[in-house]
Amino acid sequence: MSAQAERKTENLPQWKKEEVDDLAELIESYESVGIVGITGIPSKQLQDMRRDLHGTAELRVSRNTLQVHALEDAGLDELVSHIEGQVGLVGTNDNPFTLYKELEASKTPAPINEGEVAPNDIVVPEGDTGVDPGPFVGELQSIGANARIEDGSIQVMEDSTVLEAGEEVSADLSNVLNELGIEPKEVGLDLRAVVADGVLFDPEDLDIDVEAYESDVATAAARARNLSINASYPTEATAPTLISKATGEAKSLGLHAAIEDEDLMPDLVSKADAQLRALAAQIDDEDALPEELQGVEAPAAEPAADAEDGDDESADEDTDAEADAAEDDDDDDDDDAGGGEGLGAMFG
Repeated sequence: MSAQAERKTENLPQWKKEEVDDLAELIESYESVGIVGITGIPSKQLQDMRRDLHGTAELRVSRNTLQVHALEDAGLDELVSHIEGQVGLVGTNDNPFTLYKELEASKTPAPINEGEVAPNDIVVPEGDTGVDPGPFVGELQSIGANARIEDGSIQVMEDSTVLEAGEEVSADLSNVLNELGIEPKEVGLDLRAVVADGVLFDPEDLDIDVEAYESDVATAAARARNLSINASYPTEATAPTLISKATGEAKSLGLHAAIEDEDLMPDLVSKADAQLRALAAQIDDEDALPEELQGVEAPAAEPAADAEDGDDESADEDTDAEADAAEDDDDDDDDDAGGGEGLGAMFG
């Protein structure tokens, strides 16, 4: 404890000094320290909450002035402004987001009493109240609910906002809500602020949609990967894809340029065979073909699925072009032959 801290506590009674020391020990024992509101939590329920936190966090409730002393001694002045009303100190080695999520999940619905301030809009939902006809319908109407007797019971005809957030609960409203079993508030430890690694976090900073956050991170990672691949920027994650892409492009280039490479020879032979079969299928006179090519059919075209299929499609186009050229040559030959026969007939 610093000399300034000692001066602040030297006039305290012994039991208060011991209490400040205990609070200081809690602060020093954990990586994250926060202030939680405990207003409206019954003593027994508070003890249950403290027990439920055992193993993940520690809750210590003390006088506000003593908590201020302990926080100032530890240099956590930024938390002092959050000590107002009924509060306690909480310490944990979990990160602040995990602490906030755990505290929020532990909250339970509870009835609201006369004189309390509504934490949010209080709504009486549409539907059958399950209450037999009687004076209760008037009580509902008096608090602003659209209610009437129908089908032998009291019905609320539409969702009715009977009190807005921030307004004080009246005795009549509290009684009606209790009768309907409506519990409009949540009881639990209300995290007001927490400090971790010298950084102050407010509840607004910690209230995030984890699934949406994970989705955003995954989307950003996928876009970054696509950018890296399209820009040919090698990283540990994209190098295998870039190598595979380059290999495919090199093979495609080799096939189009008919480069006689050992790895390309099977594909080049297959391409040449397909072109030969396509050309042979265009010739009507089978006697003009070698025996092994007689009766062959043109290979069926396969849809392009990747870079290599694209090469095959190009090869088919080349084959069709060559076949058309061959057909044109045949027509020319036929024309030439017909012309020779005509001259022969003319000159005997």
